[in-house]
Amino acid sequence: MFKSFYISQVWFIVFAIGITLMVLGYYVPFLLFVGQFVMITLVFLSILDLFILFLPKNPIEIQRKLSERLNLGDESEVEIWVQNESHQPFYILIYDEPPVELQARNLAFQGFLKKNESLSYKYKFVPTKRGVYQWKDFHVFLHSFFRLLERRIIVPFSQEVSVYPSVLQMKKLEFLMFNKQTQIGIKRIRRIGHNNEFEQIKDYVQGDVIRSINWKATSRTSSLMVNQYQEQKSQPVYVIIDKSRSMNHEFNKLTLLDYAINSALVFSNIALRKGDKMGLITFSHKIGTQIAPNTGNKQLHYILESLYAQKTEFKEANYPLLYLTLRKQVNTRSLLMLYTNFETVLAMRRALPILKKLNKNHVLVVVFFKNMELTQQIHNSPDTIHDLYVSTIAEEIMNLKKKIALELKQHGIQSILTEPDDLNISTVNKYLELKSKGLI
Repeated sequence: MFKSFYISQVWFIVFAIGITLMVLGYYVPFLLFVGQFVMITLVFLSILDLFILFLPKNPIEIQRKLSERLNLGDESEVEIWVQNESHQPFYILIYDEPPVELQARNLAFQGFLKKNESLSYKYKFVPTKRGVYQWKDFHVFLHSFFRLLERRIIVPFSQEVSVYPSVLQMKKLEFLMFNKQTQIGIKRIRRIGHNNEFEQIKDYVQGDVIRSINWKATSRTSSLMVNQYQEQKSQPVYVIIDKSRSMNHEFNKLTLLDYAINSALVFSNIALRKGDKMGLITFSHKIGTQIAPNTGNKQLHYILESLYAQKTEFKEANYPLLYLTLRKQVNTRSLLMLYTNFETVLAMRRALPILKKLNKNHVLVVVFFKNMELTQQIHNSPDTIHDLYVSTIAEEIMNLKKKIALELKQHGIQSILTEPDDLNISTVNKYLELKSKGLI
């Protein structure tokens, strides 16, 4: 009881007023009686307040409600629900203990609870790191109508929630991909030629490709007939993620590795839905996770769990080791979606011989990122010579990124130079383009 007992600021103010009146009573006798009355009233109300606050053993019930699994980079909501279990009204002040990853030190909620009444408070946050987030106890301060004393209640309510790569973004892009009425940002690319297996001959309907008309069958049936082809499926597709220090740059509090991980999950889901086999390889100075390509929801679960556990390695990427691993493990021509980050032309040229060898045996797509902080610096109007100098250097660096993409193209290597926020759409569009051209 004594550890949870606090004297409020109002009590000290009333006490100071009573003492002042009693001191002034030496000069004005009437004020002495007023001061004594104030002090006696303060003692009486304090005792009454003490009974009101501490008589109920468990005056409140409080809970924290949040999702069992959070999505990296997506806004999440926490709800705090509190109910008055006593027959006395209370003023309430609640302090929540969020995870250290949120860096929120002033999560306080206050209100007035009538008897048997409940209140709800909500706050939102964006998880920027994968892993386990731990919420701890509630610290609740109660005071009655008199506001003279306070009772502190510590409510044990520890919760652990895992932050996974964004399943929400995966579901959102899946909906955009397969809902014809809402294909926002998804390019519908016309298939060039027929690189698929023949399936059947069927009646012509509006929208069928005219070149698919089977004239022999048409002459026999006196109605337009077309050849229907079955789309090639079960092609091996690998997501390769560079975990070296170049992927540790941050944009909007997320590292490039986290953007790549979210995109890898989105892309894997689309490819699996298209019937292709998905595999995963991570590397830095050594080879990390290796998942052989396969189909089905179980494979997506394996990929999700593996992506959840990835961490940045603060060393240089070992491209020769990656080549040897792929040469040993991958025996058939596959699509390799390589997520990496080249900051300079020299860094790209060091990896170029290996990239050319990979592209010779497979379909290689190099995905790297624009530096958005530099892009913002370019668009800012310079006010001083220093600002003009910084803007010029930023523009030169951005042009280097474009030069890297152009040089990769000259060597027959396909690339995606994209903003981190547009990574999901850009990757899926490139995949659809390659499928439409029959390259995979």
